[in-house]
Amino acid sequence: MQEYIIELSKYYIVFFMVLYTLTCFFALWCKKEQRLHVLYLTQNALMVLVQISCFLNLALVSKDIQYLFFFGFVQIFLLAAVMLVTMIYEKANRLLLNNMCMLLGIGLCIISRLSFHHAIRQYVIVLVSFIISLVIPYLLSRIRFLKKLTWVYAAVGITLLSAVLILGEVTHGSKISFSVAGVSFQPSEFVKIIFLFFLAAALWEDVSFLRVALTASLAGIQVIVLVVSKDLGSALIFFVGFVLVVFVATRNYLYLLAGILGGGIAAAVSYRLFDHVRTRVLAWRDPWSYIDAQGYQITQSLFALGSGSWFGMGLLKGNPKSIPYVYVDAVFSAVCEEMGVLFGICLILICIGNFLVIMNIALRIHDRFYQMIVYGIGIMYIFQIFLTVGGGIKFIPLTGVTLPFISYGGSSCMTTMIMFFIIQGIYMRLRQMEEAQENKRRGKNGKSRENRENRENEESKQA
Repeated sequence: MQEYIIELSKYYIVFFMVLYTLTCFFALWCKKEQRLHVLYLTQNALMVLVQISCFLNLALVSKDIQYLFFFGFVQIFLLAAVMLVTMIYEKANRLLLNNMCMLLGIGLCIISRLSFHHAIRQYVIVLVSFIISLVIPYLLSRIRFLKKLTWVYAAVGITLLSAVLILGEVTHGSKISFSVAGVSFQPSEFVKIIFLFFLAAALWEDVSFLRVALTASLAGIQVIVLVVSKDLGSALIFFVGFVLVVFVATRNYLYLLAGILGGGIAAAVSYRLFDHVRTRVLAWRDPWSYIDAQGYQITQSLFALGSGSWFGMGLLKGNPKSIPYVYVDAVFSAVCEEMGVLFGICLILICIGNFLVIMNIALRIHDRFYQMIVYGIGIMYIFQIFLTVGGGIKFIPLTGVTLPFISYGGSSCMTTMIMFFIIQGIYMRLRQMEEAQENKRRGKNGKSRENRENRENEESKQA
């Protein structure tokens, strides 16, 4: 009986994931509040079913009951997160919230399969990140001077990145992190948020050539510091975020073209200057000729993708640990190997769904400052997913960046969650403004209708 449950569970996991993905895109299209409410509750139920199937599989295969205890803690957190946010912030975007919780659950599940110790640490980080993020929408509704801190944002960003360059620890040849009381964190992840606020504050009101040039100079300093620190993945995300936010702000295709040309030149220079860039390009072009050395990581990642097939080998049935740095660089390949390529495709589609939700919110915002922040978050989020997944499937060279909410990494998880709650805060401001405008319009319509009725009554009396 146990073998039947183990074998069937991998099909159930994919089935529930496909259903969740369908509800995600149907919710994007649906406009009726009652249907949306039913869809969101359905998503919560499917999220629980995916978690039950995954952790039951892990417990049965490993014969280790600790997976069931961990499932209980994960489930309590995910359901409490949904309930708390909707109770505190009634106007929160439920689709974005549900998708965030779904991705967090999948991430904790796959990390617990790879390393139970890492999973416990990630769970604590997720819990702390949620507590911090929960107050962000409230702060956004109260703080009124965010637009005025343009140069403060730039100074803080440059200072933090420079501090890492001078004092940071070397990890795999790059200076990217600090350790405080045994806890390691990556400042460049948090500077992403400051960087986006700087771009929005600099360009929301003035998009003249001089302002764009000054903004480019200060943004360029931050990118150059990241390059000198050899944190090239983050430097690429910052650069692409800058180019596209400037394009959104100015609608000038010349800036976009200049960004593309500049990026191409910078890539060629990086290839000449850095050995590890040449190594990753070499591994990307022909990993099979260097399968025992430079190409080992990418070939193992491709083996994992191929061996998983559509429905996966089943949790604990594959060998994802053979991939170097699987927790960070190749977690998507680990997911596809044991949970299936179909599951991996649904995972990407949910991330794309998040991007579409973010872009839809940005299109509806009239305040240019907040609009550019939302655009920037969406651009950085989807581009980071492209880098991680694209590197894992050999579409582009590996960059070493994490898959948001899925990969192991406290700084990345906390930063992405903060970004999502910033969007929630801005979305709630948008909802309040739309409701105020709607009430004003109804009031005018009601008043004009009342005036019309009064005139009709007076005319009837005169007649």
